[in-house]
Amino acid sequence: MMRSDDKNTDSPAIALLKELGAETTKHSGGTLLAHLLRVEALLAGWGARPALQIAALCHAFYGTDGLPLSLLELSERARLAEAIGAEAEELVYFYASCDRKVSYPSLASPDEASVTFRDRFTGEEFTPSLQQRCDFAELTVANELDLAKVNASFRERNGAHLLELFKRWTPLLSEATRREVTAVLG
Repeated sequence: MMRSDDKNTDSPAIALLKELGAETTKHSGGTLLAHLLRVEALLAGWGARPALQIAALCHAFYGTDGLPLSLLELSERARLAEAIGAEAEELVYFYASCDRKVSYPSLASPDEASVTFRDRFTGEEFTPSLQQRCDFAELTVANELDLAKVNASFRERNGAHLLELFKRWTPLLSEATRREVTAVLG
């Protein structure tokens, strides 16, 4: 499994993204592929483990609660897992499956029993592990900070709300991530 910053820019993940049109799909700051590469680079800069970095590169494959565009159907999860590995694909699915209205408020609760995560695809509610919650928070912050950096109107509309949310998530975030939140959002 290769990351996009490896010498071979046609890693299986990049090749699949290109095959499915991410290179030509418009997105804030250019193309979807450019956004995905920036999000991956942010996580790499924060010292995230390789599986989370590759999940960042592929986080849009199944769409999200905020962006319905998907590159693959859920029935094709095995195809993505083959390209990026099972752990990274599970992170991509977890990120994509988040029902934000239900899941965001309790994500960083110190009382694990009060954490509720709802899978928007299945409707299932469960308590994710601390590692899942940390990974999810780090990926969410990287995604939203990239959008805030490249799109001034997004930052103006959403910056205060995101700053409040990310401050509540502080227990889940690395020190490097917290510094970046402060640098970008205040």
